[in-house]
Amino acid sequence: MLDAFDQKKDHILKEIGANSESHLDASPKGTIDIFCIPIINEINGNPNYVTTSSCSGRVSVFLEGIKHNEDTTAQIGAKGYEGRWVFVTHDPDELPLWYDNVKFIYQDQNYKELTPNTRYLLYKYEPLILHVKCRDTKLATALYTTAMNCGFRESGIGSNNVVAIRISIKLDVPFGYLEESLGSLVSFVTRDYLEVLTKLSDDRFKENFRKMNQLHQAIAALSLSSDGVNHLTSKQETREERRLRKMQLGLAKREEIRELKKRAKEAKEEVQ
Repeated sequence: MLDAFDQKKDHILKEIGANSESHLDASPKGTIDIFCIPIINEINGNPNYVTTSSCSGRVSVFLEGIKHNEDTTAQIGAKGYEGRWVFVTHDPDELPLWYDNVKFIYQDQNYKELTPNTRYLLYKYEPLILHVKCRDTKLATALYTTAMNCGFRESGIGSNNVVAIRISIKLDVPFGYLEESLGSLVSFVTRDYLEVLTKLSDDRFKENFRKMNQLHQAIAALSLSSDGVNHLTSKQETREERRLRKMQLGLAKREEIRELKKRAKEAKEEVQ
C-alpha cells in the first residue's frame, strides 16, 4: 500500500500526464510550459520529489482590476474585479514587436489626472518558479540547499515539506492605464521605451534559462544513498568528463525542447 507521499505523487503525476489543450490545469496558461518539461521530468523521476506547480518564466502585460467597489477598499495590483491579461508569453521568440499586436494609444499623460481608482497597465518579467513536494524534511533541505547553491536565493521551505525554488531577476513596470470613458489602453511611455523593456526581458530570459539549466544539472547530480538522504555523487569527474557530460546534456535538452515545441504547434493547429 502506498504511503501518503506516494499517493499524492501518484495523483499529481496522473494530472500532469493528462494535461493538454483539451484538459487544462488551473494556471492562466492552462498547460505546462514546454521549457519546464525537462527539469520537471528530472525532478519527478526521483522517488522522493514531485512538482506541484511550475512556470518556466514569462513576460506579461496585466490590466489591473477595479480597485474600489461597494464591498472593498483599494487593492494594489488588483487581479479580480475585471483585471485581465493583455499579453502573456513564456517563449522569448514571441517577444519581438509584441506591442504592435496590442491596440495602444500613445500619449503624454497629465499625472494630476491619475486617481486612486486608475487601472494601470503593468509590464512584468517573472523568472522560473518551481514548487516541489518532498518526502521528508531532510530531503526538502537537500533540495533547498541545491537550489540556493545554484543562485536561487529567493527559495524557501514551506509547510508539508514543499520547496519553492525562486530567483530574483524580475521586472515590474507600470507603463499605462485604462481610459475608462473610451475603453482604450493608453501608454504614457513611447514605443521605443517598450522596446527597451523588451530587450531587458530578452536578457532576463537568457539568464533565466542559463540558471534553469544549471539547476537541472545539479538536481540530476543528486543520487539516493543507502540511508535515504540525497547527496551529490561522490565520484569525481575529470574536467574532460564534465565538459562532455554538460555538452551531451545541453544537446539532449535542446533537442527535447525543439521536439516539444513542434508537438505543441501541431496540437494547436489541430485544435484550430
